[in-house]
This record gives sequence, structure tokens and C-alpha cells, in this order.
Amino acid sequence: MEEKKDKFAGYPEISNEEIDAALRFSCGQTERNLPQFTERFQNAYSVNNFYEPIDNTDWTNGFWTGEIWLSYEYCMDMAEKKGADGKEARLKRAEAFKAAASVQVESFYNRIKNKIEVDHHDMGFLYTPSCVAAYKLTGNKKAREAALLAADQLITRYHPVGEFIQAWGPMDAPENYRLIIDCLLNLPLLYWATEETGDGKYREIAERHIHTAVANVIREDDSTWHTFFFDMKTGAPDHGATCQGYRDGSAWARGQAWGVYGMACAYRYTGREDYIEKFRRVTEYYLNHLPKDLIPYWDLEFTDGDEQPRDSSSAAIAACGLLEMSKYLKEEEAAYYAGLARKMVKALYDRYAVRDAAESNGLVLHATYSNHSPYNTCNHYGVDECNIWGDYFYMEALTRLRKEWNQYW
Repeated sequence: MEEKKDKFAGYPEISNEEIDAALRFSCGQTERNLPQFTERFQNAYSVNNFYEPIDNTDWTNGFWTGEIWLSYEYCMDMAEKKGADGKEARLKRAEAFKAAASVQVESFYNRIKNKIEVDHHDMGFLYTPSCVAAYKLTGNKKAREAALLAADQLITRYHPVGEFIQAWGPMDAPENYRLIIDCLLNLPLLYWATEETGDGKYREIAERHIHTAVANVIREDDSTWHTFFFDMKTGAPDHGATCQGYRDGSAWARGQAWGVYGMACAYRYTGREDYIEKFRRVTEYYLNHLPKDLIPYWDLEFTDGDEQPRDSSSAAIAACGLLEMSKYLKEEEAAYYAGLARKMVKALYDRYAVRDAAESNGLVLHATYSNHSPYNTCNHYGVDECNIWGDYFYMEALTRLRKEWNQYW
């Protein structure tokens, strides 16, 4: 622990006043966006720092609805604060957020009922911050039904041969017989479904996938594979590869952050002590490959002095994972990880956060969605832009720092 502490000693942590200021701006920015983004959704990434509207067909749409629900929570909390002035105005704002998010819940209900672009593993990203959040916060029964249907859809992608949930593509194609590290954040939807229904099948599939993923995506040096393939006939592990990282052997920054948050969630739901050690390993690798300002380049292969784009969304995801795991650790280690999260969020707030609505309709600049390299097959878009999950997880991290949050995941 001492070596870890020394590495980041002296880095400033975000203050409570700055957290409140950041959430006030984020809620205001979300409110300004509602006229354009209630019936439609923000695209996954901005263009020249401004999001364009899209229909509810992408894997990322749930994050925008999640921002609306986090804004609703903030306004409700401020309205109920002892001695709060302007209570009626804050309640009115909260109701406007609730109304807009509820419109989007209807869209998600329609999407899953009619199976519109749901043949992939991202049901958790779509339905946890939108419909599970809606049900937890407001008791919306249609949101509950939609989220349970999404859980049913997710488990259709489970392969008993290999014991994992397939990410993309036709289920009978050997070239798609793989999982990806991102899916660790889709699994809380399945645990929630078991809690709601009492049916253990969702939890069982989630735990089998976690076990398979953890056994294969974490390399010996504690970096992580983005994707991992299995033999279609036997289920035996075959090989790792990247889709969005710089090269197969490098560590894609967002993937490593999914590992940090994913292992925290895995421990939360399973209580397996060995997952704490795996969390420490993937987290330490991530921390050891950060540049001086704590915000990673898009791949952890790169560091200070490299002319490569950053991925601010990776830092926001990792901060949420650090805060989640800090709830389950002994006091000294918990304080270490929580302090690191505050330092990362401070770095985002000071140098990456949007300050002026004329500059962007997003929340956090300098994210990377998909960056092409000579060694990957990525399309090149959303590079050095805002992206929707970066904005969402930035708001989630701020919310976690402000209160004991009843999390959506």
C-alpha cells in the first residue's frame, strides 16, 4: 500500500464544493438538451463537440437517459435539503427530468417489445441506466417489464459450450464465438432480474460468464484483452485479440477501465475474495500506465509525449469502479482507492469538463470512441470528442462522491 500511496501523493482531490458545482452545471446542461433530446437521443459521440440527435437504435442510448435520471436525483436531493430555498422550483425541475426520462422509458419498452436492434450483449448498457433506474427511482412498472424483457434477451446469447455470453454477431458463426471485457457491466441487469423475479437462471448465467471472462481476459502482466475467442465445438479458450485497442498485445484504455469497474461489480454480486485481488491487479496496471495528469491516452501503450488522443471516458469509468470497490475494503485501502477516484474526477473537472454551453452540449471533452490504427480494424470516429458514456460515468462518479448512492448497476 505504501508504494501505491507515494505514486500519487500530493495530487489534488476534488472538493465537495467543486462536486456540487460540477453537478449543477451537468444538470443545467442536461436540462438545456431536453428540447432536442427527449423524443430522440444523443448520438454515441459528438461532432465538433456537439451531439446530434438519433433514434433509439444504438447500443449507447441508455447512457443519455441515465444522465436525465441522475439530474432528477440531484434536483430532488437539493429540494429536500434542510432549509433549501427555491424548493418548489427545484421540484418542478425534477419533475421535468422525470417526465423526459419517462418518455424515453416508453421508447425502450417499444424497442425491446419489437426487438429493434437488440441482437447483441449490450442490454445492460441500454436498460440499466434507463429502465432499472426508472423502476428504482419511481416505481415505473413498464420500466420494470422492459428491463426484465431485456434480461431475457441477454441470456439468449449465452453459450453453455464455453459458458459465456457472446458479444456480437450470429450465434452460429465461429468468427463471432467470443466475449468482450465490456460485458462485465451488462451483468448487473441479470442479478437485478433474479432479485426481482426470484428466478436464479439470470444470476447463474451471469456468474458463469464472470468466471469465464476473468479466467481469460486478464493477462499475466495484469493488462486485459478486449476480446477473447473460444473453440465453438469444445468451448476451450482459443485466443485473445483487440478490436478497439492499438494492437492485440496492448491494453485498450477503456477496456482496462471496464475491468476495474467490472471486477468491483463482480465482487459486489458474488462476494468472491479472489475477485478483490483481481481488481487490485487490473487497477494497478491501469494506474501504472497513466500519464501525469491521470487521464489516459486511448491505449495504455501511450504516455506523456506521445502524439495520441486521450480517452477521458476511461478515467470516468475507472473512477466509478474505484468508488464501488472502496465500499467493500478495509478502511486504509478503501480510503486509498476513494482518494484516487477523487483525484481522477478532479483532473476531469479541472482540464476536461465542459464549462460553457456555447463550447459543447456535452459534459466531458477529449474522449475517444473508435480510433483506427495499423493493427486494428476499427472505424475512425468519435476521436477527441465527447462521448455519451463518458458524460454519464462522469455524472455517476460525481453522484457517488456526493452521497450514498443507490446505484443503478
